[in-house]
Amino acid sequence: MDQLELLKKQWQSREHELPKLTYEDIYKMLLKKSSSIVKWIFYISIAEILFWTLLSFMVPESSTKFSDDIGLHNVLVGVNVLNYTVFGFFIILFYINYRKISTTDSIKELMKNILRTRKTVKYFVIYNVTGSILLIIGINFYYYFNQDIVFRFMTEDYGITNISQHQFMKVFFVIQILFGIVMIGFILLFYRIVYGILLRKLHKNYKELKKIEI
Repeated sequence: MDQLELLKKQWQSREHELPKLTYEDIYKMLLKKSSSIVKWIFYISIAEILFWTLLSFMVPESSTKFSDDIGLHNVLVGVNVLNYTVFGFFIILFYINYRKISTTDSIKELMKNILRTRKTVKYFVIYNVTGSILLIIGINFYYYFNQDIVFRFMTEDYGITNISQHQFMKVFFVIQILFGIVMIGFILLFYRIVYGILLRKLHKNYKELKKIEI
């Protein structure tokens, strides 16, 4: 008899000593795990908005002055108001999802709430990624159609005199494109790692619930 068969025999002989888990026990464990995951999603979304708020206070004064000088102040204020409003809306949704999952009393309802939470997170990620891309593109379109203003303020604020406007704007847009790619890449990586892991765990719980529902 090989070692694997011996282990199987030993397991079978001790099987009656092990505690039996009922469907109710499994449901309670999955409920607890799912509730914990959704709570983390709620906490992370709050931490995220705090991070971006803190980051906005660290923007150099020269960058803020540049945006104001070329006429982007009101646009950026409007974008920030919209962004914080939508962000706040999603945070409220995450909290509602957490409360619903925490007080769920049936397998079907828990599965439904898990699907709702996953959908909410996906919409949240889509909004943030799409919004960031549109903002970067929109600002650069503004720069493109106002190259004279951009170049004039850059020369006045930074004393750039030994380069033509055409050459400067080419370098400027290359830097803007690279910055945009890095920024979007960072956001995608963050969401893939953080929310991706949590969503996969929720999906795993959903599949386990589907098994015990049958």
